[in-house]
Amino acid sequence: MPRAAPLHLEDYQRLAAFRLALRRFTALTEANARKVGLTPQQHQALLSIKGGFPDRERITIGDLAEHLLLKNHSAVELVARLVKTGLVVRAPDAKDRRRIRLFVTPKGEALLEQVSAESLVELRASRDILDAVLALTRP
Repeated sequence: MPRAAPLHLEDYQRLAAFRLALRRFTALTEANARKVGLTPQQHQALLSIKGGFPDRERITIGDLAEHLLLKNHSAVELVARLVKTGLVVRAPDAKDRRRIRLFVTPKGEALLEQVSAESLVELRASRDILDAVLALTRP
């Protein structure tokens, strides 16, 4: 494997800034989720179900597990808790009744929108840092 070009202080500074921006964003979204009564994992699940698969309206538990980097049985337990709290509904797939699809309920949508609106504000505030990191990826 060919060696990459030597790193410069500016490279480390951009990577450190990006890491800090990620940590701030994660901390903020976790705090915002807790403010509305969601655990960070529940928030991530709702976000994945609602927007994690742009080409699909509803996803399966397996899709969710893959998206959240969870084992299937952990995703099953998470979905069961979301269903119990009225945030998600399971429904058989119209084409293949053996497959169960997930979708966010209006209650889940309302909470997700609250957390997401604040998250987008932070993401937009981090635009300069993200642009600097993306510049690292350009040849």
